Parts: sequence; structure tokens; C-alpha cells
Amino acid sequence: QVQLVESGGGPVQAGGSLRLSCAASKHSYSAFSMGWFRQAPGKEREGVAVIDNYGKTTHANSVKGRFTISQDSATNTLYLEMNSLKPEDTAMYYCALSRRLLTVVDPELLFAMDYWGKGTLVTILS
Repeated sequence: QVQLVESGGGPVQAGGSLRLSCAASKHSYSAFSMGWFRQAPGKEREGVAVIDNYGKTTHANSVKGRFTISQDSATNTLYLEMNSLKPEDTAMYYCALSRRLLTVVDPELLFAMDYWGKGTLVTILS
């Protein structure tokens, strides 16, 4: 069982920046991917970005150029750097881990994840 704990959410003015973190418990998967997802009120959960254990990243078109996913393998920590934030970025943000190598952010990505954190709320103030 892998435990995932997100942190770093909060209120921020539109145009501002925020960095989310996700601490993962130790695991023994040799090939895996981690991703960030978000769910806005009344909307379905959607993929934001994914990174595999080799460091290959993919970002959703809606955040490309503004958000950056990264990981620190030494500390098992996943990050999401968010810049130029917009009110429509307001959502609960979740991190997740998959036992597969994933390189596409599409609606099917949710079903490929095996473990989920409980989320951290990001509110963009206009």
C-alpha cells in the first residue's frame, strides 16, 4: 500500500503562483508514474500532468506553459509548480500513483492510477 499526502494548497490571487507537494511513502515499484489531477466543484476529475520514474513528463493542454510537474526521487516527493494562475484553476488537487509507465494525459488516465491522496484545495481569487 502506498500512502500519498498532498500539501501546499490555499488561496492565491489570480496571476500568482503556488507549489503543491505530494509526499509518497516508500514503495518497491521499479516502473511507475505519478500524476496530478484536479476536480472543480460540479465537474469531473481531470488529469493535469503526469511523470514517469524516468522523468518523462506530459501536461494537459489547459496548463501547458503554466504548470510544471517534477519529482525528487531521493525524498519520494512529487511537485506541481503552478504559475499565472487563473480563477478556472480553482479545484481540489490530487496526486496519484500508477504501477504503469504513463505518458498521456487523457480522460482514461484516472483509471490507470492505483493509489490516491486525499487532495489539497487551491482557490484562485479574482
